[in-house]
Amino acid sequence: MPKQKTHSGLKKRIKITGTGKLRRSHAYRGHLSASKSQKQIRQLRKETSVHKSDEKRIKTLISNMK
Repeated sequence: MPKQKTHSGLKKRIKITGTGKLRRSHAYRGHLSASKSQKQIRQLRKETSVHKSDEKRIKTLISNMK
């Protein structure tokens, strides 16, 4: 059986930390920022961790990354 390839779109969006946790950037940042408050824009800049229920599914898609 052939090896599973890394999901190309996902590897550009997810980073793996040294401890193996997954980091992602926030959504709602792309455009229409004039209608968002400065507090919201500032908080969306920071990365956040991937939810625990999604970690197993994502790790199988990017298993070849590290």
